[in-house]
Amino acid sequence: MALDIMKIDYYNVTIDGQITSASKLLSTIVDAGVDFHAFKAIPVKPHQTQFTLFAKDSSKMTDGAKRSGLKVAGPYAALLIKGDEKAGALADIYQKLSQAGIQVEEACGIADINAGYGVILYLSEEDCDKALIALKM
Repeated sequence: MALDIMKIDYYNVTIDGQITSASKLLSTIVDAGVDFHAFKAIPVKPHQTQFTLFAKDSSKMTDGAKRSGLKVAGPYAALLIKGDEKAGALADIYQKLSQAGIQVEEACGIADINAGYGVILYLSEEDCDKALIALKM
């Protein structure tokens, strides 16, 4: 299977509380009709957690956040890449991006899901568009 590449938006929300506060935050957003590709939660201070939310629909995310009273930063650009599990798949992606002069700001991924993998690459808006071209070559 060829790479399945999608440009997605993500948003950051920092809340008081620990990662266990995810239930309340996610319930608030889901109640606003928002669905996600992925999310990440990391502690940033002893009693603060930053959530990174990769919404499937950006307009629902921003509208839902406003209605819920959440202060979100974003949208920011990222690529969601899915492919068949094979040795060296991520190295191939990074090689193509390097050859195109694209800087990956951050990445996270998961492997061995239905014989495949997924990776999210955090990129600048400009580099997202260039990466789409570079990875389809």
